[in-house]
Amino acid sequence: MATIKPFRAIRPVAEKAQKVAALPYDVMSSEEAREMAKQNPYSFLHIDKAEIDLPPSIDIYDEQVYQKAKQNMQTMIQNGIFIQDDSPLLYIYRLNKNQKSQTGIVACTAIEEYLNHTIKKHELTRADKELDRIRHVDTLNANTGPIFLAYRKNHAVKKILHCIIEQTQPVYDFVSEDGVCHTVWLIQQQKYITELIALFQEIPSLYIADGHHRNASAVQVGLKRREQYPNYTGKEEFNYYLSVLFSDDELSIMDYNRVVKDLNGMTEECFFKKLNEKFLVEKYEKPGCARPQRQHQFGMYLSKKWYLLTAKQEIVKKDVVEALDVSILQNEILEPLLNIKDPRTDKRIDFIGGIRGLEALEKLVDSQQMQIAFSMYPTSMKELMAVADQNKIMPPKSTWFEPKPRSGLFIHDLEK
Repeated sequence: MATIKPFRAIRPVAEKAQKVAALPYDVMSSEEAREMAKQNPYSFLHIDKAEIDLPPSIDIYDEQVYQKAKQNMQTMIQNGIFIQDDSPLLYIYRLNKNQKSQTGIVACTAIEEYLNHTIKKHELTRADKELDRIRHVDTLNANTGPIFLAYRKNHAVKKILHCIIEQTQPVYDFVSEDGVCHTVWLIQQQKYITELIALFQEIPSLYIADGHHRNASAVQVGLKRREQYPNYTGKEEFNYYLSVLFSDDELSIMDYNRVVKDLNGMTEECFFKKLNEKFLVEKYEKPGCARPQRQHQFGMYLSKKWYLLTAKQEIVKKDVVEALDVSILQNEILEPLLNIKDPRTDKRIDFIGGIRGLEALEKLVDSQQMQIAFSMYPTSMKELMAVADQNKIMPPKSTWFEPKPRSGLFIHDLEK
């Protein structure tokens, strides 16, 4: 049983929405954010990554950063860049790129359902990153970035969303600099709000697609507020957090590729000999040909040559986690051959989202910043849900969702 709750969104006025909307805070460095926002005083990065408005030498976890974020948000509200809806609503948020769209419902979800695993995770979080967002949400007293959730497709939900879109003019409709069209509709009719709430009561589980740190942090702030207000009723805004929910059949997961600094002291001849024990290794001249075409295949770039690695059947496990391509790469190559024991902390490995293409991998290896690169076949939504349903955890950096919902189009006030 999944709960969705309408809320009074704080959101940008229509004429400023395109300038306000920004990529999630965790997909860029402070330097990249500073560059993105330097000509745009309305960018939500001034709130989500407020260190860009402080000296570059500042520690991104300094208390000044969180206070600056609060000040920036309050200033934008006072200057009329943001408005707040008069009554609690649900919202439709559609992302469209290359004639492929995903249509989500922006709502609040319950911290209780994260705690009881109705809202299911598939990744671990890092304590430092979680603490950062706890401090951010706590200081601003608001959820500033929606958690990207998925649910199994529901025809009745799709029908209602289609009806609303057909009958209603969007409040936002713009194309961001990466070519994604962002369109938002308000769900103001109480009839539709009531029907959608009832339909989600019949949906057994929600799945975190992206935003594990934001989700965990929002829940921790909610629990902190409960301690501060021991007579809480459960209806207060701090018992809920900002989410956008998409049907699983509309979502696209891209490859999340790996690059490694060195071969752990091995010669290439020795490395290939060990690879051949567990993989069929084929050489390709054109990089496009080396892109994995199915599960259990891997592209490999080494010494300016591309290879296609196909896992031999005997190394493919039946367990839902061990059978993942990211697990096979880790368990059969990265750890035993390259000595990457913990990819979450090892500084010899880095991760490159598939949105950057194979060229990004080639560039890193050709420049000798890295010695070897691996391109992955994308993890599927079916695999993600199977892992989450068994309360298991995927290896880090298993999924890269694209396109990503923008931050700044909706803020959830934890008090009002």
